[in-house]
Amino acid sequence: MAAIGSRGTVTEFRGFNADEDAQKLRKGMKGVGTDESAIIEILSKRTIAQRQLIKQAFKKAVGKDLLDELKGELTGNFEKVVVGLLMPSPVYSAYELRNAIKGAGTDEGCLIDILASQNNQEMRAIIAAYKNEYGKDLEDDVCSDTSGMFQRVLVSLLTANRDESDRVDQAQAVQDAKDMFEAGEARWGTDEVKFLTVLCIRNRKHLLRVFEEYQKISNRDIEESIKREMSGNLEDAFLAIVKCLRNKPAFFAERLYKSMKGLGTTDSILIRVMVSRCEIDMLDIKAQFQKMYGKTLYSFIKGDCSGDYRNILLQLCGSDS
Repeated sequence: MAAIGSRGTVTEFRGFNADEDAQKLRKGMKGVGTDESAIIEILSKRTIAQRQLIKQAFKKAVGKDLLDELKGELTGNFEKVVVGLLMPSPVYSAYELRNAIKGAGTDEGCLIDILASQNNQEMRAIIAAYKNEYGKDLEDDVCSDTSGMFQRVLVSLLTANRDESDRVDQAQAVQDAKDMFEAGEARWGTDEVKFLTVLCIRNRKHLLRVFEEYQKISNRDIEESIKREMSGNLEDAFLAIVKCLRNKPAFFAERLYKSMKGLGTTDSILIRVMVSRCEIDMLDIKAQFQKMYGKTLYSFIKGDCSGDYRNILLQLCGSDS
């Protein structure tokens, strides 16, 4: 029943009893009104694996599906958080991708956030969950909703074929940096395929060396060059890949900050990051957030959200430190 990561704010609940939790949740939904505090207290303090056992215990005791029951009781953003928490991680990612694709318009930011931040094993699990849940190939659905070089980058990520060794080939790193420089800054127009070939296939350690070599050759950081040479979704995709390779918690800290700063809140991003990372690396995301923005993530959420929605997010965030 352990957590799926080691740096999460949500950890295995000691003294866990699925039957007891199922009964408390049932009691919280019986009669007039709903006891939201009981729902928050249980679901925000159990791992994904423990929540799956609660779902089984609930179905056994009540003869109904816990997810369906909660959907009938809850509304708005609070419901979205609870629904996300009750899904296994790959199923939640598949669910978010499906919502990003189906219907009018596409949420390209969601596609980028999820597809740029997975390792090969995680990506394969998401592809399998998507097929299992929706009876469709994720790659086919992504292709039907995107186009051009942006589509090609996403398809390359979906092959889940990045080299995951620790091998750094110094000569190849210099050549890769040179290829990207000559494909972008050194010419009129940009040969984006060269960027794709390097950024989507090479291993992380090798790419960190490539970025150092690129700085020497061009006198520019790779992120700055991507911003100069590209635009729109393609720019966002390549930037996300680079940022996730350099420092994944910092990437998610930035996504959280941008979801809350200024007028209004982009709740879809806030919910997705808080739900998907709380059991993996939320401690590191919180530390990066404070380092980058001089304020705690906890204080940002507290000031930006309200009600049960705020309360459950604060529980997932963990203490204000």
